[in-house]
Amino acid sequence: MVRKHIVGKGEAIVSPSSCEADPSVAAPTEPNICAEACPSRAILELVADKWALLILHALRRGSMRNGELMRMIGGVSQKMLTQTLRELERNGLVDRIDHQEVPPRVEYRLNELGRSLSETVRELGGWAETHISAVLAARVAFEARERGIKSASD
Repeated sequence: MVRKHIVGKGEAIVSPSSCEADPSVAAPTEPNICAEACPSRAILELVADKWALLILHALRRGSMRNGELMRMIGGVSQKMLTQTLRELERNGLVDRIDHQEVPPRVEYRLNELGRSLSETVRELGGWAETHISAVLAARVAFEARERGIKSASD
């Protein structure tokens, strides 16, 4: 199910064929992200995407328009931003709000499910910022070891 918000017309819940589960794929009785057929694995794949993480992080501040997201998230292309927003909407994490105006005005916001994930995203971002120097040092040490191994084997 996908929620579409249209200002002045309320909320419509639609179920496009692309959002429906494949009845030929049996879901495990208990979610297990390590199981290849578990649908939760697809969600993990979505939220592990760097653009999805950055969009979720940006939307923690509130509703934003496409252009605002483009300016806030350095390096994202319009195509990738649009694709990622659609996937987040499709998976029930983001609501698309169409104000039905000319020129078109559309905003995106975290819904309840998206907000429940955004705290984890914030913590992950904080971890990355806190530990970047240790990660960079580990990379330098790894490269030095690799160069030493290659030199010794030559």
